[in-house]
Amino acid sequence: MVALASFGSRDVRNPDHAKAVAYLKEQLGAIPGVTVRSHFGTYQSLPLENILAFIDPLGPAPDQGWVMICAHYDSIASFQPGWTPAKAATMAAPGADDNGTGTAALLEYARVLAQERFTLRQRIVLAFFDGEELFFKGSASYLGSLDTPSPYAAVINIDMVGFNPIADRLDLIYYTNGSAALRDRVISANDRYTIGVTPLVPQLATSGATILDAAPFGLAGIPAVALVQRYGENDATFPGNYTFHTVNDTPDKVTNKRLWLKAAKLTLATALELAR
Repeated sequence: MVALASFGSRDVRNPDHAKAVAYLKEQLGAIPGVTVRSHFGTYQSLPLENILAFIDPLGPAPDQGWVMICAHYDSIASFQPGWTPAKAATMAAPGADDNGTGTAALLEYARVLAQERFTLRQRIVLAFFDGEELFFKGSASYLGSLDTPSPYAAVINIDMVGFNPIADRLDLIYYTNGSAALRDRVISANDRYTIGVTPLVPQLATSGATILDAAPFGLAGIPAVALVQRYGENDATFPGNYTFHTVNDTPDKVTNKRLWLKAAKLTLATALELAR
């Protein structure tokens, strides 16, 4: 997370975005047993690069039933006073919490899962999506490139999970009732492994107005959920993160590392249940 924030900005309009791409590929490429591929797209002439890390069973990977864990690695400072799309090319957007926390978790998953391939019966894909801050354009582009039926049986999205001075709470966003069974599996995993996310608040999303990378998959009928520290108004268990989408979303603002670890554990535990 610190390394990702140190690049200054991961906004697709900023030249420093390329540093993040190079860093992620370097880190993933150094892990034996992980296959790294890029998926390219564009949005309004802006190039997007999704980075996909495939962790397969030791035997042949099935054609269907894949499990995705995803996080967006791009950032934005659109809530900073004076921000404009043109200024994004030079303005800082460190994106430590949003979404350096989720991206760093995916990097650690790659290291862990590469050592666990012998336990897997399904392919796990770690998807580092670009362009989420442009309303999930990277994940939507990748979904559009897939064959029908999709090879994915489940998508779990981890996004912005490192801030809350009040409680170790997470929102569990599930896209349409078609994702209810996956929602329930996440809830059960939190209890079964005594991970300790509390409260874990289910929240139904029925449209792309809930802007997370799980959205295009869930709305296309693939079970998809997202874990996020809060999606919606502040309440008694979340006071609001006012550095979000500003130049001040820096590593020192990621103050609830316990919550970050719990979110990472819950995401991985659920994915492993599906893939083993």
